[in-house]
Amino acid sequence: MAEGSVTWSLQDADHMTAAEIYGETLVHLGEEREDIVALTADLAKSTKIGKFETRFPDRFINVGIAEQNLFGIGAGLALAGFTPFISTFAVFASLRAGEQVRTDICYQNLNCKIIATHSGVSFGQAGTTHHCTEDLSVMRSFANMTVIVPADGIETSKAVEACVDWKGPVYIRIGRGFEPWVHKDANYAFEIGKGIEMHPGSDITVIACGTSVYAAVDAAEVLEKEDGLSVRVIDMHTIKPIDRDIIMKAVEETRRIVTFEDHNIIGGLGSAVSEVIVESGKGCAFKRVGIPDEYSIVGYPEDLYNHFKLDTDGVIETVREVMGKEFEEDEDWEDEI
Repeated sequence: MAEGSVTWSLQDADHMTAAEIYGETLVHLGEEREDIVALTADLAKSTKIGKFETRFPDRFINVGIAEQNLFGIGAGLALAGFTPFISTFAVFASLRAGEQVRTDICYQNLNCKIIATHSGVSFGQAGTTHHCTEDLSVMRSFANMTVIVPADGIETSKAVEACVDWKGPVYIRIGRGFEPWVHKDANYAFEIGKGIEMHPGSDITVIACGTSVYAAVDAAEVLEKEDGLSVRVIDMHTIKPIDRDIIMKAVEETRRIVTFEDHNIIGGLGSAVSEVIVESGKGCAFKRVGIPDEYSIVGYPEDLYNHFKLDTDGVIETVREVMGKEFEEDEDWEDEI
């Protein structure tokens, strides 16, 4: 995304949520592509897709509170040659309509783009029914599905633009509101399936996605000043297909890996990274940080991130813990491959 190509600016970004920037980006894409249609299930305001409705009322469908129909209709539109953008809460997309996403969309490898808001515990005060800490595990297990977790609003815009011409279904997972911005501007290359090194480091690597990327970068700067640690931070915005090369480069160069995600530690980013490492036959100190295998308590998101050690303090504490682990550092891996 080049500045000026869309209807929002970096100055606007200071007071816009990732979902609002998604809505603006979709309007821009709709002006260029007549095949783009937008659908929601009575959540146009909450998911910020309402601006598309205002600009293109003939290409917008509100199916009412009927998420299974939402994805079934989206599949039909894709079969008719349209590019549907389907917006609802993450918990409804991945759980209530999971069968329709799997069978109607993924099984047929249809060109549907799912924009899931209010993911993880970002809707913390709404309670467990509106938390979504299982969607990455569900979506990455669907064949043909691409799974993206942008770090902030700038990256959300880049992901939405990139997915338009990406063949097959795409699941883009964003939070609820004013998550902190980690990218200083839009002048960086975004490619689906390629992680981004946000902070250089040689002692340990932190791999994060979504809002955890900000905490990781912030913690790396603190640890450098206070502990003299060189902490590499990777923004792993694409969970599937995952960037195996950047993971193995980190294993070989830092030998310590920690993952952070606003998701159950089973089946999400941490699991995806660990699968790559185990399959390589090369060992390292490793830890996953996320929501434990339990349902989250209810509270404001920033309090929940602190509770689950997903904020800056949590990253600092975990990095210090992993740096204290002893393990056999064998420089010769040839017999392990």
